[in-house]
Amino acid sequence: MQDQLISILTPFKNTSDFLPECLESILNQTYTNWELIVVDDHSTDESFTIVDAYAKQDSRIKLFKNTGNGIIDALRLAFQHSKGNYITRMDSDDMMTPNKLELMLNDLKAHGKQHIALGLVRYFSDDGVSDGYARYETWLNTLTKTGANYLEIYKECVIPSPCWMLHREDLMACGAFNPNRYPEDYDLAFRFYKQGIKCIPSQNLLHLWRDYGTRTSRTHEHYAQNYFLDIKCHYFLELDFNAKRTLTVWGAGFKGKKIAKLLKKRKIPFVWICNNPKKIGKHIYGFELHSFEHLKELEHPQCIVTVANERSQLRIKTYFETQHMKSMVDYFFFC
Repeated sequence: MQDQLISILTPFKNTSDFLPECLESILNQTYTNWELIVVDDHSTDESFTIVDAYAKQDSRIKLFKNTGNGIIDALRLAFQHSKGNYITRMDSDDMMTPNKLELMLNDLKAHGKQHIALGLVRYFSDDGVSDGYARYETWLNTLTKTGANYLEIYKECVIPSPCWMLHREDLMACGAFNPNRYPEDYDLAFRFYKQGIKCIPSQNLLHLWRDYGTRTSRTHEHYAQNYFLDIKCHYFLELDFNAKRTLTVWGAGFKGKKIAKLLKKRKIPFVWICNNPKKIGKHIYGFELHSFEHLKELEHPQCIVTVANERSQLRIKTYFETQHMKSMVDYFFFC
């Protein structure tokens, strides 16, 4: 029975080229007891007119104009006007597969509260999907297939922003869209993790993610790499850092230096290590750089790894295994 209302929250800004396909994919859902709360974030194209025409034809579509500025304010407004027992997000430039809502709701009914329903995603583009997004898709889907998303949460956002659903009460317990911290989807993923919301494994392709040159994640300053590091450091210190253990930072490139600055600013002591012979023994920001072998001299350390090269990461992971160190307890890959 379709007795449970699903609220779909969708902010939009200047996506007139893609809105019809997005809206049609929602209208074509096999599960029909939904409401679409759409918020116009100060569009200057025909987006509002397009959505307004759909809203006049289907009472399940409710259109509002953002009273604030930006996606967080738009999401807050959408959530404020929502009435569903279950909440999900949707991006205005993407498309749902026809059974997305039905399958996610079935997962939540089967597992109950304190769970989040996920699905596999696929990028598509008229100009071809970039290598970066293709790798992200593969990485994200691999985690989602086993529900192991949190195991690599410090690498990148492990919950696809337009492909999750959970009970309304659980979203509220996580703080919903209240924090003013960007990227807002990554911040929310960390709050799911903090609240102990379990990821339900999925083998189903549920979301088609559009890649194009002016996509927000490509162009907006809030999605720059340094903001990701701010969020990673913030939540690591809150959730996984053990002040009784020696903290180490592995890597002295851009990301390592950024993390070092953040830790220094917060007056968090740490030992800085790397495997670059040219940097070992030198001082940066007042900290001496040691060889990674220095780890063996430390008693029960925790380690943040900021080395991005995949081959180097594999070698580092192997090294940790020889030292009987465990991922997400003893070491954390930040990239």
